[in-house]
Amino acid sequence: MADYVKLPVEILDDFCMTAFKKLGFKKSECRIITDVLLMSDKFGIESHGMQRLVRYHKGIEKGLIDVNAKPEIVHETSTSAVIDAHDAMGQLAGHKAMKLAIKKAKRSGVGIVSVKNSNHFGIAGYYARMACDEGLIGLAFTNSEAIMVPTFGKLAMLGSNPIAIAMPAEPYPFFFDASTSVVTRGKLEMYNKAEKPLPEGWALNKDGNASIDAPDVLKNIVAKNGGGIMPLGGNTEQLGSHKGYGYGMICEIFCSILSMGMTSNYTMQNGKSGICHGFIAINPANFGDPEAIKEHLSTYLRELRESPKAEGAERIYTHGEKEILFSEKIKRDGIDVNINTVAEMVEMCNYLGMNSEEYLGKIDLSGAKAGLNADTYKV
Repeated sequence: MADYVKLPVEILDDFCMTAFKKLGFKKSECRIITDVLLMSDKFGIESHGMQRLVRYHKGIEKGLIDVNAKPEIVHETSTSAVIDAHDAMGQLAGHKAMKLAIKKAKRSGVGIVSVKNSNHFGIAGYYARMACDEGLIGLAFTNSEAIMVPTFGKLAMLGSNPIAIAMPAEPYPFFFDASTSVVTRGKLEMYNKAEKPLPEGWALNKDGNASIDAPDVLKNIVAKNGGGIMPLGGNTEQLGSHKGYGYGMICEIFCSILSMGMTSNYTMQNGKSGICHGFIAINPANFGDPEAIKEHLSTYLRELRESPKAEGAERIYTHGEKEILFSEKIKRDGIDVNINTVAEMVEMCNYLGMNSEEYLGKIDLSGAKAGLNADTYKV
């Protein structure tokens, strides 16, 4: 992979911990942010891993992210809460919110927490897994800057609006995490970095027509010129566009509507991020013996994996299985980081007074283009 550099997980972990500490976060906060960031790369989801570093750096520089913010509970019942993140790092607001949802679910059977005035929180599945690791069913949602164009529209009005759910099972949990748009903005950023045309069926130009021009689509998203990413199912009802659009709205309800925060079309404007999240933790004990329920799910997942395979297919996966297998490979071989992301890491080192060679060694960056995404975070 000539356009990628393989780096050990431990090195990237150390890099992130040091960088976030120099940006002003406490050690415990650095640990949370780093864990969320690297979980994405460990699971093979490059779009939400190390390549997001520049976004957080720029967000702090521009004042979108307040390093000293203290997320605050502004409304609460025995089973629910609303948190005002006060422009905190999304990972910190998300971690606090899901911890609260888990606490409520253990006491009252269910916990639902909605968050407003936050920032990008990384991979939604991290928070769903938090609940799952406590023996609960976890769900996580977030809106984002408007990138998804509604069916029959030409202006982005919804975010990528992912839905994540995790539930205990053996030999590994059920783990589903997906955007309700065809792809996330991070995927467009990856193609932009690689200077490759987008696959057909992903994006629309400012006139609402199909586009494969990543720089143009990203520029139009930021400038609110029109165009963006298609809903899951494409841009026609024939292929189910209305379903992805509807799933995106479900996400929006748990994030911005319940919290009375900014809907996606108002986020990332006028020097304000305004991102909203939603978190749900459900105690399986509400429905009977948790171990019996876990065994029941495990049996069904095994039956799915063992069901008849299509001609030429070697394996049927259940959700979360690929991530487990990929993470085992990553532990052994390291993480492939795009050369342009490495160049951005070097720029961060120069800015923060870190020795880049201590973490990255001597790497030929002559073909890299650092800061490719810098202009995509103007607000």
